[in-house]
Amino acid sequence: MKKLSIVAAIALAAIMGSCTNGTPKADLKNDVDTLAYAVGVAQTRGLKDYMVQRLNIDTTYINEFIKGMKEGANIGDNKKKAAYYAGVMQGQQIAQQWIPGLSYEIYGDDSTHTVSLQNLLAGFFSGATGKNCLMSVDEAEQTWQSMMQAVKTRVTEEKYGEWKKECEDYMAKIAKKDGVKPLGDGIYYEVLTEGKGATPADTSRVSVNYEGKLVNDTIFDSSYQRQEPAKFRCNQVIPGWTKALTNMPVGSTWMVYIPQEQAYGNQDRGEKLPPFSCLIFKIELLGIE
Repeated sequence: MKKLSIVAAIALAAIMGSCTNGTPKADLKNDVDTLAYAVGVAQTRGLKDYMVQRLNIDTTYINEFIKGMKEGANIGDNKKKAAYYAGVMQGQQIAQQWIPGLSYEIYGDDSTHTVSLQNLLAGFFSGATGKNCLMSVDEAEQTWQSMMQAVKTRVTEEKYGEWKKECEDYMAKIAKKDGVKPLGDGIYYEVLTEGKGATPADTSRVSVNYEGKLVNDTIFDSSYQRQEPAKFRCNQVIPGWTKALTNMPVGSTWMVYIPQEQAYGNQDRGEKLPPFSCLIFKIELLGIE
C-alpha cells in the first residue's frame, strides 16, 4: 500500500484536528470505521520525511498540504478537476525533479546554469496536445539520445578546455621522452623493473600495487597509501590499465601514461579527477591469482 494514498491523507487530516481548514473528524461507529481509521493513521508513518525528501515540501505548510489533499480526495468522478490536479502534480515533478535532474546531468554541480523551463514546457505541451509540435515523439527521443552526449561534451570542454589542452600537451611531450615506449591506443610506458614472470590475460585476476597521479603531480589514488595491494580482473578496469596489465610480466614495475580517451574521458569524477585527465600510473604487478 503506497504512503500517499487518499486514505492516508484523510486520516492525517483527522489526527491533525484542525478546524480552521475543515478537516474531517473521526466518527468510529463500527469495526470497519475503526479499521479504516487505523489504516489511515498507520499510513502516516514517515510521511513528513517523505514530504521533505521526496516531494520537496516544507512541512511548515502542513495545513496547506492537508487542504490540497482534502480537495483532491473529494473530486469524486469530476474528470475536469481530476485532470487539473494531475497537471499540478506533473508540473511539480517537472519543477522539482526534471529540471534539476537534467541540469545536473548537463552542468554537474555548476548551479549558475540550468536548462530552460520554458522550452521544456513548450515541448511537453505541444507533444501532449499535438499542436504546433516541431518534431514527432519518435524524433524527439532520437534527438534527446543523439544530442545529450554531444551537449555534455561541449559544456564540459568549455569549462575544462585549458586542462584538456594541458593534458594533451603533456602526452605529446611524453611520447618524445627517452626510455618511453608506445603501447598502442595512445598509451605509453616506461620500464622501471623488468619482470620475468607470466603475462596476465584480460580475464586474469591480478594483485598490484600502484600510485596514480595527474599532470600537476596530484596523487588521486594509491594502494601504497592504503598499505594493501589491489586485486581485480584485468578487464574490470579502465582500458589503459587493461592494455598495460596484459603486456606486463609478473614482477614488472612500469610507469604508464594513459590519455583521457583510454581513461575516464569527459566524465566528471570530482575535484581529484577532472574531466579529460590523462593519468600517470606507477604499476607494480605482484602476481596472478
